[in-house]
Amino acid sequence: MTGTAQHCSFVLLADFDIDRGAQLTYQFPQPLGTDEGLLANLMLPDALDPPVSDSQHGSDADGHENDGEEGGQELLYVLNLVRTKLDKTVRRGAIVKAMAICTRHSFIEIFKPVLLMALDDYFAHPSQDCLARLFDAINSIDISRAPVLTRHEKLIMRTSERKDVFIEKFEELLRPNNDSNAHISTKTASSSSKHKATSSQGSHSSFEEGILTRARERERKGSIPAASSTALQSPPQQQNQNSPSEASFSLDGSAVWVGDESGLDQVVGSVPSNSHAHPSGSGRGRRSTDASSSASSSGFQSGAKREEAGLASTTAHNPAALKDTHFFPAVMEYNDHRIPIKLPLATFPEEVGDYSLIQLVQLFSSPTASISGPLHPHLHTSGAQTHPIIILFNALVTGKRIIFLGHHRPAGQVSSYVLSACALGSGCGVVLRGFIKRAFPYANLINREEWESIPAYIAGVTNPIFESSGSWDLLCDVGSGRMVVSKDILVNYPPTTTSQPTLITRTGTLKTEASLGSEEDMIRPSKDLGVAEKRGDVTKGNDADNLFMEDIISAISYHYGEAHVRARFTEYATRFVKLTARYEEDVLGIQTTLGYPSASYSERIGDHPRLGSGLGFSDDAAGARELAANASRIEAFRRTESCELYRADFKKMLTTNPIQGFDAAHQLWRLRHAKRMSDGEAELIMRHLAENVQSYDQVTELLSMLPPHHNGLLPLSFGLFHQQEVVRDLTVDIFNELRLHPVGVQFLQSLNHFQRYAFVRQAHARESRLMREQNMLAIPLSNFASRTPSNRSESSLGGG
Repeated sequence: MTGTAQHCSFVLLADFDIDRGAQLTYQFPQPLGTDEGLLANLMLPDALDPPVSDSQHGSDADGHENDGEEGGQELLYVLNLVRTKLDKTVRRGAIVKAMAICTRHSFIEIFKPVLLMALDDYFAHPSQDCLARLFDAINSIDISRAPVLTRHEKLIMRTSERKDVFIEKFEELLRPNNDSNAHISTKTASSSSKHKATSSQGSHSSFEEGILTRARERERKGSIPAASSTALQSPPQQQNQNSPSEASFSLDGSAVWVGDESGLDQVVGSVPSNSHAHPSGSGRGRRSTDASSSASSSGFQSGAKREEAGLASTTAHNPAALKDTHFFPAVMEYNDHRIPIKLPLATFPEEVGDYSLIQLVQLFSSPTASISGPLHPHLHTSGAQTHPIIILFNALVTGKRIIFLGHHRPAGQVSSYVLSACALGSGCGVVLRGFIKRAFPYANLINREEWESIPAYIAGVTNPIFESSGSWDLLCDVGSGRMVVSKDILVNYPPTTTSQPTLITRTGTLKTEASLGSEEDMIRPSKDLGVAEKRGDVTKGNDADNLFMEDIISAISYHYGEAHVRARFTEYATRFVKLTARYEEDVLGIQTTLGYPSASYSERIGDHPRLGSGLGFSDDAAGARELAANASRIEAFRRTESCELYRADFKKMLTTNPIQGFDAAHQLWRLRHAKRMSDGEAELIMRHLAENVQSYDQVTELLSMLPPHHNGLLPLSFGLFHQQEVVRDLTVDIFNELRLHPVGVQFLQSLNHFQRYAFVRQAHARESRLMREQNMLAIPLSNFASRTPSNRSESSLGGG
């Protein structure tokens, strides 16, 4: 294992001595260069508590910073495990030890099982060799065949419940010719031979960089072919005498019939066609829909069933191989134990550990939850009726000092809430940045000066003395669900005395868009939850924030999963940033750099029609009310580092996003919510999408904006029923592009039978029409070319 591909940078061991206190016994393979006393006290947070029985708990923390690749600061994540073991032979009556691993991977939770085994090993045989074995075992994990997903692929995977999403990216792992255990072999020269200490400074900072490094090394050595970046190749089309007629099609085995149904008996046995690659020489790489090249082709068979069968077959032969494509399966060997691990593939840097937004919401939405302290416009966007989770979100995005207090609570539990709060403020790592680097999942009196000197820190503590210190702006008690706003917050952050914001009237801005709802509808639940449930326990007003929290609590009560809740908070954070962009334009009168400019669709005489962009409101009054309610927290957010980081991120996205030139998210919102849309706007939207979604990367960006909990392709499917033929044809073009890719096929499969029938029928009818037109043009031209004027004259004379 090369130094640039290490998963574990350091292993630490700390003991508690009754006379000397917490001591850092070992640092492997070399010292970190950080204060040893500080490290030992951070590793043994509860060592001073009287022992009652054997106990263990984990403490997730990100701590030390090292120079990154570009000269910046790079975080090192630390997973710490503490064990207290009763022993009457020692003075204190118990032995307390802690072991920690330091890694640049944010998904630190995957190392918990081996860390537990290593600490047990150290209790039985206390020596540095235990740390060396753990270090080697972690660094021997082979993830060279793990796929590296783009941002938009990650967004699709996060909201998909399918266990075979992007299975085509596991082509090498599923290849039947491979040895069944080749992809999970962890035997390396470093683990089988005597350990050699290596420097950890060369460790890569991300999971993806490590994979790419090893992939390039393997390609240079020619050991394996480069992995396909598109899809699994399907077997050649086989002729089937009993295949259905040209009037029948199937999408993943679901037959959709146009006209004659005589082939229904045979469609189940038809062989899937090869359909993933763009045909060469065609204008847009479209695949034929009407089986014109072969009477046996069904034209709509996707590779999804074949890939699912391959997944099942491979799993049957190797249970550790692949059961869920959201994770990459690997195996770590430690002391003759084979420990299966699952590496999450869709995480972002601001997500650390196995956090839970559901637990965070439930804690501060319980009947015992309470809010005290003065009201502040940065935090209380709905006045006294503001939900505690919204107060916490506002404190995070406006740069307030936040403490999570867990008196008589394990440090690991407190740490988990801190990491959950970081995910909450960042939109689960998808939207904003800068929260993790100012987070201290476990803080104490010893390093108090360090973390209290960080502006807008987010700290977890177990000592109740911090509540009376007054060095915080918002205190969250994880034991009772109590939330306290500092009594000095109005002094530390004087609220600006602003009246109703004066909206600057500009063309295309705050224009009434007659619609069923505004973009706050995007944070509504994907399923009806009933009137009684929608009332919930949070009926504190009709503003968007409280309605949003009602829906979140209702979704949790209906057992929606963590992925759904995370997706909803991601949308909430996204909309807040868009609202800030709209505020800069309409209130401050400046050109925003936080998003697309706000404009409505315009159709002027003598000018080309223009699509709308930016955040839309249902009407002028709704927009004015929302901007006024959020003015204070927007002003505070605009002064934070997270806001500046987002400006840089958005500027970069404008040049790197596959779909260029228009606000695709705004067009999808219009298709979802517009009550009255002109034919010109509908055609222009579909034309822009059809012309700008012609590659795999463009397809994934489009699909990332159509999550299943918002009914997937439903907004686009409306175009199949438009009154104008050109809109219907453009919609068919878009869907035809989607079905060239496995992930697009999966989205098409989510359409209901009525929508699929409309697509298949129109695709077949259009291609049949095009073929007839081509034949009508080709036949007369051929006859005309074989007859010369003299021939026509001779024929005429002869006939006379």
